[in-house]
Formats: sequence, structure tokens, C-alpha cells
Amino acid sequence: MSNPGEADLTPITSVRQLADWFAAGSKPRGDWRIGTEHEKFGFRRDDLSAPTYDDPRGGIRAILEGVAAKGWEPILDRGNPIGLVRDNASVSLEPGGQTELSGAPVADVHATKRELDSHLAELREVAEPLGIAFLPVGFHPLARRADMPWMPKQRYAIMRDYMPRVGELGLDMMLRTCTVQSNLDFGDENDMVEKLRLSLALQPLSTALWASSPFREGAATDFLTLRGEVWTRTDPDRTGIPSVVFEEGFGFARFVEYVLDVPMYFVMREGAFVDATSTSFRRFMADGLPGRPEIRATMGDWADHVTTVFTDVRLKRFLEMRGADVGSPEMIVAHPAFWTGLLYDDAAQKAGLELVRGWSVEEMRRLRAEVPKLGLRATVGGRSLRDVARDVVRIARDGLRARGLGEEVLLAPVEAIAESGMTQADHWLERSRTVWNGDVRRIFDEAAV
Repeated sequence: MSNPGEADLTPITSVRQLADWFAAGSKPRGDWRIGTEHEKFGFRRDDLSAPTYDDPRGGIRAILEGVAAKGWEPILDRGNPIGLVRDNASVSLEPGGQTELSGAPVADVHATKRELDSHLAELREVAEPLGIAFLPVGFHPLARRADMPWMPKQRYAIMRDYMPRVGELGLDMMLRTCTVQSNLDFGDENDMVEKLRLSLALQPLSTALWASSPFREGAATDFLTLRGEVWTRTDPDRTGIPSVVFEEGFGFARFVEYVLDVPMYFVMREGAFVDATSTSFRRFMADGLPGRPEIRATMGDWADHVTTVFTDVRLKRFLEMRGADVGSPEMIVAHPAFWTGLLYDDAAQKAGLELVRGWSVEEMRRLRAEVPKLGLRATVGGRSLRDVARDVVRIARDGLRARGLGEEVLLAPVEAIAESGMTQADHWLERSRTVWNGDVRRIFDEAAV
């Protein structure tokens, strides 16, 4: 999203202009890059609580300032550092203080691993003297919603008020979940359509393979991915698997029509966020902001609005794979390896499309609803999802091999999950039943990075 002073103030004069904005993301294959984002929960070693922003013992602000001293430029919101930028990468804060790395676009998955290793080393160097470590799981295993702090970002105040109106778990999504996300390019409109359809169809599989969040408030639950469950009950106007993607004639223009009717959150003017939750972007373009008709739609507003569409795969000027729990560092790196193997090799992409051919949108949505509990035991197209996983992971490995960069070794942890059926969530549940004697707090020692 835009930060103060970054918005593009170009006026919007036509819907075609918005479709062209998406189309401008098309790139020749040689320019395709891989971006990886992940979030993790900070926690205090002494009591496992989430650090507040201005914790007098040293909290989130102190961590950002410490990392900034290593060559990062701060991003400020009303004078508060709420993020950092360096070399096309950024460190930012989610609403509950989850710390996110949005990695730079890189040429191969090995570079993603190096970037992740460097980020975690910098973070540890700053956080450990403060008694803070980080937990990469999909849903906070101990904290109640009321226990989580709120970060001083203006836009979060607007979302905090809006979320309870449209979904019972929207605030949990904001405060108590963490994800890993891979961002990939497309060649042209036809390539975008193929990639978007394939990745949307397979997003529930990704949710199952990366499941890592079976605990809530100190106890095991019936879910393998509580984060996945939360997303089934968060603001249906902007989440899930949109049927328009699978309609005949779908392309940039059709996606624009879908996004135009998604309710807005806000616009930024003069460094401040203005509440826009009472309108859609379509009405904003036509009439200006309700009560503030002098505020007219700009391309910066459009770019911000697109980032508030939370579909399982989000189209921007690239594609964002958004369906997975964060997990171990090895699983963080395996995520872009998986999607790069599927989407950056023509033969793999075609094999993937053939595999999902015949899956209806209704079947994909049913699968998405069942996976949080059933994981790889769910079924689709008359097959177990675990069987499908073996085929898809094999296709991804073949796609990586075809790239000739040795990236397939980074797919190993998810290959093991597809073969054994034992996800990160199953592993933690087994530890809870046996070695931990039901003490879920033990995950903070064993999974910390």
C-alpha cells in the first residue's frame, strides 16, 4: 500500500485505464522474478507475551530502530516508524505486531533463501538483547484476541472498526494470523489467466501442505490450520475464490469490473487516511468520496484499493499466492520453490492445468472450506488431496529441474509432507500429545527462529 507521499495522483478518466494498469505488469520471460513475503509473531522469552509497540523493556519500535541502523530507511506514520525499506525489500508490521519481510524480486529461489537467512540474522541480533524471539506459525497458539497489541498505523484503526461488520473472524485475521506468500510474474494477459486459474484451483492444496496452526489459546483444536479457517469467515466481499476468474472471456478488464465493486477501506490525502468504507471504488470514481465529493479517484487510490482485495490469489501487476500458513524457514523457502516450479516452466504449467481440468468453482470452494480441518485427507475430483499433492509436487519438481538452477533441493520439505501426509500441524499435535504432555507453550522453544 501507499505510504505518506508515495501515492500516484494521476486522475482516473476511464475504466480502460485501470485494466491497462494491470496489463503494465506483463513482462518477457527473461525479466520474471520471484518475491517472497512472510510474517512471524514476536514474543517475549520470559512470559511468551506479544511485545507492544512502545514496550519500556524494548518492543516493536525498538526492533525497527535497531534494524534500521543496519542500513534500512524507516517508513513513518505520523512520526512513528512502522516499516523499513532497503534494496527493493521492506520490513513492515501487521496489526498485532507481526513482523513481515517483503523480499526483493530475485531471479531464483536460492536468492530467496539467502535473503531470508540474512533477515533472520539481523532480526536476532537486535531482538535477542531485548529478550524477544519470533514464532513462525499460522495462528497464535496462546494469545487471546484481547491480548494482542495494536500497531500505530492509521489504516488499521479504520479496518479495526470495519471488520466486525462483515465477518466474525476478521479481527483474528488481523491480529492472530501469519502467512507466507509468493509473488510471481506473468508474460501477457493469456499467461496471467492461465496462471491465475491454476494457482486459485491449487490454493486449497497449498493451504493443506503448509498447515501449521492447530492450537488456539493454549489448547489443541480440531483444525490443522486455524489461519485457513479464519479466512473462510473474514469479509466475503473480498476473499476466497472469485468465480469471475473462471468465466469465459476473463482477463484484465473483467477483473477490474470485479474489483470496482469491492467495498473500499480508505484513501490517503495529505499524509492521512480517510475512511471510505461506505462506498465502492465504482461509486468513488463516479461521485467522489461520500461527504467529501472534492476527493476524486486517482491511480494511487486504485493501487491501494487493489491491495485490499484478499482473494486467495491476488492479481496486482504480478500474482500473489496467499493461501499458506507460515512455517519453518525451510518451509518458507519451499513455498516460492513450489510455485516457481509450477508457473515458470511451460510444461509444468500445462501439466498443472490438465490436472485441475474439470474442477468446478463450487468444488474448489468446498475444498477450501474443508481443508482447514481435513488437510490432505480432503478429497477433490474423486481423489484424496494427498494423492493430488504427490502429483502436483512432482510437477513442481520437474518444472524446477527444467530451469536448471538446482532449486529443486529447496522443495524437499514439502515433498516429504506430500509423501508422508504429515504436515507441520500434525508434527506439532504429535509433540503436544507426547513429549509436551499437552503443554502447548513448548512450541515457542521448538519453533522459534
